[in-house]
Amino acid sequence: MLGERLKIARKKAGLSLRALAEIMDPPVSAQAISKYESGEMMPSSRVLVGLGKALGVSLDFLMSGEVEELAGIEFRKHSGASARDRACVEVIVTEALENYLAVEDILDLPPVDDPFAAVRCDRVASYEEAEQLADMLREKWHLGFDPIPSMTGLLEEIGIKVIEADFPEKISGLTCEVRRTSNRSSIHAIVIALHINIERKRFTLAHELAHRVIKGVAGTAIKLETAMNRFAGAFLVPGKHLKQEVGSRRHGVAYREIMQLKKFYGVSAAAILVRLRDVGILPEAVTSYAFRTYANRWRFEEPEPIEDGEGLGAFERPARFEGLVYRALAEQLISPVRAAQLLGKPLPEIERGIRGPREQWHA
Repeated sequence: MLGERLKIARKKAGLSLRALAEIMDPPVSAQAISKYESGEMMPSSRVLVGLGKALGVSLDFLMSGEVEELAGIEFRKHSGASARDRACVEVIVTEALENYLAVEDILDLPPVDDPFAAVRCDRVASYEEAEQLADMLREKWHLGFDPIPSMTGLLEEIGIKVIEADFPEKISGLTCEVRRTSNRSSIHAIVIALHINIERKRFTLAHELAHRVIKGVAGTAIKLETAMNRFAGAFLVPGKHLKQEVGSRRHGVAYREIMQLKKFYGVSAAAILVRLRDVGILPEAVTSYAFRTYANRWRFEEPEPIEDGEGLGAFERPARFEGLVYRALAEQLISPVRAAQLLGKPLPEIERGIRGPREQWHA
């Protein structure tokens, strides 16, 4: 495990074996580092500390034993994302998952059942089938057809690890299966970038959910990513509910209606237009005209974006991990210093989280 972690961290740092050897303190040869990575040798504790400092990663990342492998990684990325960008993300995600799983182990939480067992599909043959699966999943999870207040909260509730992280600009998210050490059951993780807006965040989460449900497409008639987008759109904006809101057939739709709908469902203006087309409310010609004219920039620049504390935007932040850390802290299973390290917060803030504001202590 150490060898694989070293390779990923070295890619993240953009260093060759020789370049890493040149900045190591204490001095270590490139040949020795190669042997660490291949598992032929183990570094001393002093060298291990030096490797962590040179590579900009924690010893927890290099040595922790919760995560065996991130399998089936699906990146949501710009075409310009580099191998170094991807390695950087893998390091960030692995460190976050190591902390998350360690706290669960400290609290001795039982494993959760596979939330997708009843709806997982190896192949879809049409975009309509992807939409039907989204409706089926809503039914299995007893969600009805109203807007989902928090995609983050929903996924955390069913046992998926949702993590927000400071990713390179060209990567917005990923989904993966987390294979664990000691033959423990694998888990699912969805990770999203801090830099994306609320509309894109919710759609990304739904898109990553689609990848957990649908494994592939049948034949060449449909494209995988388009099928994932169709699932995500249907999951966030169910066709039946949308028709109740705006009518089954329309010749056009006003700008102000679109702005109200995007904030009601928590998706982008472009996604609303696509849903109006996909469920047959607007003709194809009308939506095509919109994207050629007034909606031309909506795919790149969100009109009237939802603010973080506004409407559904107030609920789209992972909360479970922080809650578990404070639970472990309250049970005196971890120290305040360890809690601060896990949450990346100053110690005084952690202490306020335990006791409340100081001015209330003697009230």
